Amino acid sequence: MSAASTGKIRVVLAEDQAMVRGALAALLSIEHDIEVVAAVADGQEALRVVGRERPDVLVTDIEMPQLTGLELTARVRELYPETRVVIVTTFARPGYLRRALDAGAHGYLLKDRPSAELADAVRRVNQSLRVVDPALAAEIWNAENDPLTDRERQILRRAGEGESTAEIARSLRLSDGTVRNYLSEAIAKMGASNRVEASRLARTKGWL
Repeated sequence: MSAASTGKIRVVLAEDQAMVRGALAALLSIEHDIEVVAAVADGQEALRVVGRERPDVLVTDIEMPQLTGLELTARVRELYPETRVVIVTTFARPGYLRRALDAGAHGYLLKDRPSAELADAVRRVNQSLRVVDPALAAEIWNAENDPLTDRERQILRRAGEGESTAEIARSLRLSDGTVRNYLSEAIAKMGASNRVEASRLARTKGWL
């Protein structure tokens, strides 16, 4: 069921913090032309709900369990390209914005913006327009290029969260040696002395 058949823009929300999720749902639900059809707490569930509901717009945070908002955006673009994605996050970093746009996001808003901007962004991306915070968009031109591969980023993120080499290897079905090689490459690219420092630097730049 689409916006054309219901008269409303159908939205799915993905946000792991219950209070924020409820607030966003309430803010959008008071709009006469927007209907929140589902609000979920993790990326994997969001992907399932998008497949079931086929909403016009998905509003998602970046940091979530199961699938990150960026991973979710890429999967939605691949599987359900008719659904447009707006990312709402605290990360005011050009690295995250660049990765979001590369993943297929149509909008990128910061959580400290006025609430009315979210509804406006939903309407605009539903009209095939792009919505990006202008100050952050200007910074992207001067931002460093992300040197990490997807696999290096995946492994470095897990290492930064405290997983051991063996745990990462089991989870990703790789050998311990392969995981160590990816970590060594990531550490070298970041100019760091260890995995923790590399993870911190990459996160600061918006690359994780």
